[in-house]
Amino acid sequence: MNIYFSGSISGGREDVHLYAQIIALLKTHGSVLTEHIGETSLSAMGEENVTSEFIYNRDFQWLKQADVVVAEVTTPSLGVGYEIGLAEQWGKPIFCLFRPASGRRLSAMIESCPGLKLENYTTLADVEQILKSWFQ
Repeated sequence: MNIYFSGSISGGREDVHLYAQIIALLKTHGSVLTEHIGETSLSAMGEENVTSEFIYNRDFQWLKQADVVVAEVTTPSLGVGYEIGLAEQWGKPIFCLFRPASGRRLSAMIESCPGLKLENYTTLADVEQILKSWFQ
């Protein structure tokens, strides 16, 4: 199973360590096409030595190849929202994770979207159980 993991880059990288842990959990369920999202070397300025066009084309193709999209949506991100919108348009299963304890308000476009499954969580152990239920 090809999994497209989506998490904030330009919107903020404060959850990068959490992304890496989620990616490790996702790898027990399939191949994660976007492992780089969890790399600490990736800053809010994005990837070095590649153009925006390259990133768009690569990520677009990965999203097309994905069997499922898993997005951590706690940190608002235009790119994550765009990816979720494309995945919904293409009829892909979309699973979103949100931490209410962050103090952020989730976008109504994500919170109320009938084309995705949204789960709130507090701990990584919660995420592990959520992923198990999603991938059964």
